[in-house]
Amino acid sequence: MTAGTALAGPDGGLRCPWALSTDDYVSYHDEEWGRPVHGDDALFERISLEAFQSGLSWITILRRRPGFRAAFAGFRIEKVAVFTDEDRERLLADAGIIRNRAKIDATLANARVLADWPEGELDELIWSHAPDPSGRPAPKTLADVPPVTPESTALSKALKKRGLRFVGPTTAYALMQACGLVNDHLEACVARKPGPPGV
Repeated sequence: MTAGTALAGPDGGLRCPWALSTDDYVSYHDEEWGRPVHGDDALFERISLEAFQSGLSWITILRRRPGFRAAFAGFRIEKVAVFTDEDRERLLADAGIIRNRAKIDATLANARVLADWPEGELDELIWSHAPDPSGRPAPKTLADVPPVTPESTALSKALKKRGLRFVGPTTAYALMQACGLVNDHLEACVARKPGPPGV
């Protein structure tokens, strides 16, 4: 068997191999990853969590997601944008999240930036960088999945130009994968077909 190919899951269906290490990953892979995400608050949450994931495994963030949502007011931009210094200290002491000062500060700063954007602008900007799915053959193995693409580099530059932090090209591509701008489920994966329209 070629390394990185789809593997049989608990129900016998083939899945991306990364999805099979924990039950949490199976459900996230099957029900969320690669499904289109729209809405400024929902995308702000994904940007924030991808930033917190930097340097860590995604399962660490996934298991703390309820804690993150509680700590950051459900990632509602208008609420996080008015967090005070007291809120910042609360976050730095919150064991339910990742207590990384730079990432917390970036999340608060990003909310303040996004609070000044017209409704729908974040959604529009992010989705304007979705590549044409017809030009992306389905990956057969994990080796076929890039860590960065020209589109993710362009998205990173666009977000940084508008004042957002912790949005490098690799983080931007992880965001694109998670939010369905690209469908990186392996060709044989049972979760591939319900992906973005036209894929």
